[in-house]
Amino acid sequence: MNSEKITVRVEGNPATEVTAGTPVGTLAIYAPKRDILPFIAALVNNDTCSMTYPLSVNSTVRFLTMADSNGWRIYRNSLCFILAKVVKELYPDLSFSIEHSLGTGLYCSLQSNGNTTNFVMSNEVVISIQKRMEEIVSRDIPILRHKISYMDAVKAFQNAGQYDKLNLLKFRNPPRIVIHECEGFFDFAHGPLAPSTGLLSKFSLVLYPPGFVIQFPTRESPHEVAPFEDQPHLFKILQEHKEWGKILGVTTVGRLNEIITAGEFDHIVQIAEALHEKKIAQIADQITENKNKIKCILIAGPSASGKTTFAKRLSIQLLVNGLRPLILSTDDYFVGEEKNPKDEQGNPDYEHIEAVDLELFNTDIMKLIRGKTIEKPSFNFITKKREYRGEKITMTDENVLIIEGIHGLNPRLTYLVPAENKFKIYVSALTQLNVDANNRISTTDNRLMRRMVRDYKFRGHSSLLTLQMWPSVRKGEKQWIFPFQKEANATFNSALDYELAVLKPLVEPLLMQIKPDVPAYAESRRLTEFLLNFLPAQTKAVPASSILREYIGGSSFHY
Repeated sequence: MNSEKITVRVEGNPATEVTAGTPVGTLAIYAPKRDILPFIAALVNNDTCSMTYPLSVNSTVRFLTMADSNGWRIYRNSLCFILAKVVKELYPDLSFSIEHSLGTGLYCSLQSNGNTTNFVMSNEVVISIQKRMEEIVSRDIPILRHKISYMDAVKAFQNAGQYDKLNLLKFRNPPRIVIHECEGFFDFAHGPLAPSTGLLSKFSLVLYPPGFVIQFPTRESPHEVAPFEDQPHLFKILQEHKEWGKILGVTTVGRLNEIITAGEFDHIVQIAEALHEKKIAQIADQITENKNKIKCILIAGPSASGKTTFAKRLSIQLLVNGLRPLILSTDDYFVGEEKNPKDEQGNPDYEHIEAVDLELFNTDIMKLIRGKTIEKPSFNFITKKREYRGEKITMTDENVLIIEGIHGLNPRLTYLVPAENKFKIYVSALTQLNVDANNRISTTDNRLMRRMVRDYKFRGHSSLLTLQMWPSVRKGEKQWIFPFQKEANATFNSALDYELAVLKPLVEPLLMQIKPDVPAYAESRRLTEFLLNFLPAQTKAVPASSILREYIGGSSFHY
């Protein structure tokens, strides 16, 4: 019997000795309660762990609720696990997939897989799934974590017909595979889940043809399910990108790995880039058809969505169509340190719309539209002051302004410009690729890894600094970008289904620099585990004009 003692410090408590192998969840009784929310996981030495995790070394422990970022992700993933279990029980002959985020929920598809031809998604189907999920939650069934041999995992997934899981295993060879199991249903363990179903009572399902959406609470309001907000423009982009995935023949990570090993990666890159170019040309044509009215092209999107390269490639397509774009940067109209709005902590909030001199910005735009000449300001980021360097510009009938920045879709940014003179474009990286049918790839993770590589290569930022800044960046996006998506006249999805294979060997060394003594280690570990699913691909296949080159280097554009 193991009697080795280790030292454990639970948040808010002095250090104490426990027996090695003690499940971390048994110590939750000592943790301070936060907002009466149940604990669903723990941070052990800044690594996210399940409540059954056996403590084996000296540890600092903090318990997580769904109000924590890591806890909320576990809550959502646990509900997705239960959803997949229920669909397998009720509709075993149908093809099910958790596809992508939609507002505060996740869009899911349930359709014929060739063996069933008469299935039609309906409200009755959604109600049947929700009722069964509620029943499972009410029974508070344990969600068990098992380690099984590699060959047992292969046999289990073969018997269950889960070929998307087998595709992942094809390119991995660990001696043991970690799975989660609940009443005979099992899936890969892509991170911790809640210890039991009784903790997962807050959710709802909404019919959204041709599929449905599972809604969750938000971190900010964890006691109630967020109301469903329809986003038809985003759904259209994601469905379009899903069709692109079918054209490419790539919908899961396992399939991408097969393409890499078959030596077909270059071909997939070429098709993906051609689809991008086609979409950019279509947007340029849409603008050109209304060139007599459109004077300002406003491009907005979240961080690392590829706005800058998109703007440059759009400029080329507009030149092909006979228009001559002029670039006006909102950065050059910053008000400066003294006038900059402050956040709740009293620090400068550079993402606030009033960080831009809106009056001067609008006055200059209207002068240009009326054919007058302006002297462009230039913001000096060292002195944090606006300067004038004698650069004068004038618009003619052949010219069109391109304005790129996070506030492009916010009506306040161009409040003096008539609506008919504006064309608004929303850019984001909405990946359609899934790890497997039950586990999606987060669009946010895709952008974070782009930014991590770019910040390290071109801005001198460590990966730790990028991860530490990311919550603030995300907060700004939620406040200043996402609410205005619906203002867009056109949308562009900058995601490339091959890019995570290229980013993998660039991101992994950066993640390894983050050690367990900092809170960001939990996120680093999660991303490292996620990237294990991918085979690496070389950067040489990526063309110099690709949006991905904005982040990995080697672009033919100047930034």
